[in-house]
Amino acid sequence: MEFATIAGEAVVSVEWLHLNLHHPALKVLDGSWYMPTEQKDPLQEYQNSHIPGALFFDIDKISDPTTELPHMLPSEEAFAAAVSALGIRNEDKVVVYDCKGIYSAARVWWMFRVFGHDNVWVLDGGMPKWRDSKFDVESSASNDATLKASLAHEAIEKVYKGEMVPPFTFQTKMQPHLVWTHEQIRRNMEEKSYQHVDARPKPRFDGVAPEPRKGIRSGHIPGSKCISFSEMMDDSQTLLSTEKLKEKFDSEGISLDAPIMISCATGVTACILALGLHLLGKTNIPVYDGSWTEWVTHPDTLNIVEVAETL
Repeated sequence: MEFATIAGEAVVSVEWLHLNLHHPALKVLDGSWYMPTEQKDPLQEYQNSHIPGALFFDIDKISDPTTELPHMLPSEEAFAAAVSALGIRNEDKVVVYDCKGIYSAARVWWMFRVFGHDNVWVLDGGMPKWRDSKFDVESSASNDATLKASLAHEAIEKVYKGEMVPPFTFQTKMQPHLVWTHEQIRRNMEEKSYQHVDARPKPRFDGVAPEPRKGIRSGHIPGSKCISFSEMMDDSQTLLSTEKLKEKFDSEGISLDAPIMISCATGVTACILALGLHLLGKTNIPVYDGSWTEWVTHPDTLNIVEVAETL
């Protein structure tokens, strides 16, 4: 059984997924995640309603537990252990969706690519588009699916504790050029070799609206420009056409002919811009994993902050 042609390089339509949903080499992941202020439980949502056969990918738990920064990338071994616990193999094709449309699914897409798995796509429009298309949803999670989500978290913990984990079905191949560190951002402030785009909403970037995380001030990293992640999508939460995406970057003076890197608050919504840029042929866009939260809490840079000139 062969897959139907995948339309686009980074996203698939709900129609494509519906057609290929039961292919044995396809794994569908619910990568829903919410800000703490939203007070929603994505696992509970998944258990109540999800695309048939989908597994739950927990962004907060499939992460590095040794840092106070939220949902940072885990080690290669930890990611391999967690993904193996979910029953995913290197030969599998992975489609990720979330319950907002396109939001946290882009982060999961980026994570797989960071660890060398390019056969991964985001469901354009996510669960809202799936529902609007009147496709079936499952209203309860199987014991096996719930167990796999739990085992993925346990696998992460075991790796970081140095404990034995079951043999991997998924092998990683780290792509370091897709991840930027605090030091690289500092160096780029001086060298200006990459255009720095911040995906947070403009009021937070300008310093006129508060950050949603307690104790985090608003503002932006000097030299960065703002294109909010929401500008990548239309009102139905599906990605804009490539023509309109290009217009968004052009309007902010971001050249697609020069290197670009992306940040946001904690490395989630930056991946939406990386997804949009991928559709424009910019397939190696790095994301600053620690993003604004690391920058503004790091002792070396907590005071290296800009706000809008009008303030």
